[in-house]
Amino acid sequence: MKNVAIILAGGTGKRCGFGFPKQFYFIAGKMAIEHCVDAFERNAYIDEIAIVSHKDYIDDINSIINKNGWTKVTKIIEGGNERYLSTLSAVNAYDIEDVNLIIHDAARILVSQRIINDVATSLETHKAVTVAVPSSDTLYFVNEECCSIASIPDRSNIMRAQTPQAFHISILSTAFKLALKDNNFKFTDDCSVVLKYMPDIKIFIVKGDEKNIKLTHKEDIPIIEGMMC
Repeated sequence: MKNVAIILAGGTGKRCGFGFPKQFYFIAGKMAIEHCVDAFERNAYIDEIAIVSHKDYIDDINSIINKNGWTKVTKIIEGGNERYLSTLSAVNAYDIEDVNLIIHDAARILVSQRIINDVATSLETHKAVTVAVPSSDTLYFVNEECCSIASIPDRSNIMRAQTPQAFHISILSTAFKLALKDNNFKFTDDCSVVLKYMPDIKIFIVKGDEKNIKLTHKEDIPIIEGMMC
């Protein structure tokens, strides 16, 4: 099956404090999105790349594609106001094809070739794949008002999710169709949709990397730059 990397770059920068979308922030001489797409462009397992963008920045994405001369980028897809709507737009864009969708946050610019390789090869034997790392911190379940601890889960059974998250398109498409019929639908990531609405599908976990962090706040920039050295 063809492997299509879906780069989610639909943010508008309202929450991160940059004043503009963080995917356009320059780190080590390149925009964050350039580092991200470069990783998938040079990976032998990736056949095609589609970038999901807010409608206001589609022209900017086009310019970046032309500047870099990426040959695998074939689509720019208009995203939604929520992350799940951006994923859904990508699913709809490929729904008539029999492909694997390898969905990655544009803000995770240090994704390694090893991770991409492992995700792609895992799709040969699994219909759903994610990336995660063990939690080194103790986590709390809190009461609804978030002022006190409700319980403390066993850390040995807790992992922190990363991306890519990858699926045979039929799995993700079916899960979203079921989810959208649910008035109580709550979305955290793509795996949560599959886990809730297609619980018989095993989601295989690929070992992540502590360097595969997400650019979320300005304070993350020196951390990421240090990891690039």
